[in-house]
Amino acid sequence: MDYTDLHNDHSTDRARLAAIARKAMVERGLEPEFAPNALKELAAIGGPAAASGGLRDLRDRLWASIDNDDSRDLDQLTVAETLEGGRIRILVAVADVDAVVHKGSALDAHATCNTTSIYTPAVVFPMLPERLSTDLTSLNEDQDRVAMVAEIVFEADGTPVSSDIYRALVRNRAKLAYRSLAAWLSGTGPMPERVAGTPGLDANLRLQDSVAQRLVNLRRHHGALSLETIQPRAIFDGDMLCDLDADRTNRAQQLIEDFMIAANGATAAFLKSKGFPCLRRVLRVPERWDRIVQLAAGLGERLPDAADAAALEGFLARRRAAEPEKFADLSLAVVKLLGRGEYALQLPGGEAPGHFGLAVKDYTHSTAPNRRYPDVLTQRLLKAALAGEPVPYGTGELTGLAQHCTEREDAANKVERQLRKSAAALLLSGKIGEAFDGIVTGASAKGTWVRIFQPPIEGRVERGFKGLDVGDRVRVKLLRTDVERGFIDFARE
Repeated sequence: MDYTDLHNDHSTDRARLAAIARKAMVERGLEPEFAPNALKELAAIGGPAAASGGLRDLRDRLWASIDNDDSRDLDQLTVAETLEGGRIRILVAVADVDAVVHKGSALDAHATCNTTSIYTPAVVFPMLPERLSTDLTSLNEDQDRVAMVAEIVFEADGTPVSSDIYRALVRNRAKLAYRSLAAWLSGTGPMPERVAGTPGLDANLRLQDSVAQRLVNLRRHHGALSLETIQPRAIFDGDMLCDLDADRTNRAQQLIEDFMIAANGATAAFLKSKGFPCLRRVLRVPERWDRIVQLAAGLGERLPDAADAAALEGFLARRRAAEPEKFADLSLAVVKLLGRGEYALQLPGGEAPGHFGLAVKDYTHSTAPNRRYPDVLTQRLLKAALAGEPVPYGTGELTGLAQHCTEREDAANKVERQLRKSAAALLLSGKIGEAFDGIVTGASAKGTWVRIFQPPIEGRVERGFKGLDVGDRVRVKLLRTDVERGFIDFARE
């Protein structure tokens, strides 16, 4: 059964959730389907981007992709190399989406509208058609692909020394999954089959892991926040919803996260060095720092009155060590209070606010062009800078795109959140009247929300919410659920 069938059939949980997702997309101005002219363009694409002059041939490197277990849109590959003096070179190859999806095309118009792939429990709405994102513009295993490469050289302690950006031809030697790779790296699982079958890849992945550990330690020393959040993942038995699984960050995800942060920083620095504008990803100083201070005080800790990322990270590290089983709940409260990231245009000679949570000043989004439109825009800026061509967008156009991408990301997040709640409401529909322990995740004039611990589901506190604030622990009773609207209502006990 494909997606067209799913949104016309409500006989299964998957079909029902897919129909709700499509309706939520339309209500928020997002396009769940590709227009006929975009599909016509797609049909005319004969294959992946062809290699051209000026590309470095890096197909002999031990490239590997590391992604979710079920991911098919592979945006990046990584590899590490040792240098003299204990230095290490990290290479991050990013799919060259712009080589196939051209500025001003119908496919580009759809990507501009949604600006992101939208992941719901029953169905994914890709930013680009699957024939592109999972095939022609995906860095698939055992396939030659054109890519943008970020090269960063680090000292032995993880301090960056130099970086460069260029185009290259690459070949993915192994499609690896977070969970199995993390288990092997931590010594709790077997070596993945593809690693065992690729000479030298095991040592290279161990080297990448060791570099990532140094990078995260260095970033945290500078104030990067070591937050750990739980993302509920729908589990289906066939097409029927049977459970929600708590997805936690693991060692392999941390490896990729740190390398992507490094690559995004190198990309921002490269554009700055070329006198080009840059679509920065920023997280401003949190407006509710006072509540974060209160949370810390309630746990016997003192934070400064003014927002201080390094002080906050020190507090988080101590709490992780003291109560590891409760750390995800504290992290969730802090994440809610930090606020959301946004896109902001930085012009040559100008300054952007930086990213408070990552403790970095120069940061953009460039490593997921199959899934995020700002990364495609960044790719076009990079290619123009490399070719010595003019900036392909006007200042007003880029400013408008930055705001548009922020707004559409917010709309997409709301769709994903609503569908997580619809799935949760479906799962909880037989538990009306039962009591649960939880933590307050939101408190404002718009309402008060709580996430219960088991299963990890968020809902609104309809009765007894007075006096509650983010981070408070509370016991609640389930009052009602509404699957279509994704409503889960609790009363404080």
